[in-house]
Amino acid sequence: MAPLHKQQKFFFVPLFMALNIIYVSKAVDVSFQQNYKVVWGKHHVFFLDHGREVQLLIDRASGAGFRSKLDYASGFFQMKIKIPNKDSRGVVTAFYLTSTVYKHLGAKHDEIDFEFLVGNNREPYVLQTNVFANDEGGREQRLSLWFDPTIDFHTYGILWNQHQIVFYVDETPIRVFKNNSKMGVSFPSREMHITGSIWNGEPWASNGKRIEWKKAPFRAHFQGFNVHGCQSHKPNRYFCYSPHLWWNDQKHWKLNPQQQRAYEIVRNKHLLYDYCSDRGQLHKECHVI
Repeated sequence: MAPLHKQQKFFFVPLFMALNIIYVSKAVDVSFQQNYKVVWGKHHVFFLDHGREVQLLIDRASGAGFRSKLDYASGFFQMKIKIPNKDSRGVVTAFYLTSTVYKHLGAKHDEIDFEFLVGNNREPYVLQTNVFANDEGGREQRLSLWFDPTIDFHTYGILWNQHQIVFYVDETPIRVFKNNSKMGVSFPSREMHITGSIWNGEPWASNGKRIEWKKAPFRAHFQGFNVHGCQSHKPNRYFCYSPHLWWNDQKHWKLNPQQQRAYEIVRNKHLLYDYCSDRGQLHKECHVI
């Protein structure tokens, strides 16, 4: 993972758009325990509101993380997150999909990431996204957020089907990664589980500076533990590519005009770093018009 560039400039342009992008049913929120489990740092995990909110804590001793109990092969995955409200430079709050690495399969993995890299009172907050396919990463993009993610919960979502991956902040698409496998570009295809974590990302996530541990503990808050995904243990995993699943429907194969306008606003005003501008010669998808 590349360090933040010191010369990046930040822009704040509020987005006042009600896009109604994802048609997720208004189901009653379920508890954490229904779909998730703690996988590390169990003494740094705290449950509120009968398990409908989870706090992950990091201090000098440890961070913490959780994952979904099941693996999925397609879906729309989202989480409401509020990141630490202190000067947390170097502390990474993450929400991502990742496959299990099996040595007998060549130890390759797929991954789709949200990572908060910078958090303090002097600079805007930076959100990094990345895509790994067949263990090939190096596809980082970074944006400055147009709001303070420490004040309230915001929703971060990943649409994943066999046509595209779309990253959303609230209802705004901020990144699109198309399936260009026909031209030799690897696309995530392994079943993946959902993960949330808080961990020590110094020095790469802090421009070489140290975490101010005197301000610890740092706490990240998570809500929204419903899962809208196709479980990969179905008798035929290709069922997960069925157009009868709403996230695989043709209208989710590309952005609609309203989404495209919102996407372009974000890219024009908030994009700080794009791997295609830095290492585009290494990635065929950077040359698709």
